Amino acid sequence: MKDKTSGWVFFAEKDVLAASSLIDIASLTGEVAFHCQQAIEKYFKAYLVEHDKQIRKIHDLVKLYSEIKTIKDWNIDESLLEDIGKIYTESRYPDDIGIKSDGLLPTTEEANLYLTFVQKIESIFKSLVEA
Repeated sequence: MKDKTSGWVFFAEKDVLAASSLIDIASLTGEVAFHCQQAIEKYFKAYLVEHDKQIRKIHDLVKLYSEIKTIKDWNIDESLLEDIGKIYTESRYPDDIGIKSDGLLPTTEEANLYLTFVQKIESIFKSLVEA
């Protein structure tokens, strides 16, 4: 793994750890969702860096994944990816953190789904980069 890639991975792993640590606290589903979105974004950017692609300063998971698919299709649930991608916000105001596009916090079931999904992304990334 390239040095530039490992920096992205280091912080992605921290986001997965944060989401995993918070998953059992029912009132923190928004924070879980936020960390899942952040981890996926960082794993995607790490993969692009590893393949010598220019990293654009975007946070759109669907657009990042479309760039990844020009290298290799990870065969992931793009509908779920889109849902998680909508969690990102430029704002750090309390009303915005971890809020879904419908204005609600994720349910416990959704938070668990997001965590399982990001763990799959992490596994795919590591199997492709560390192979």
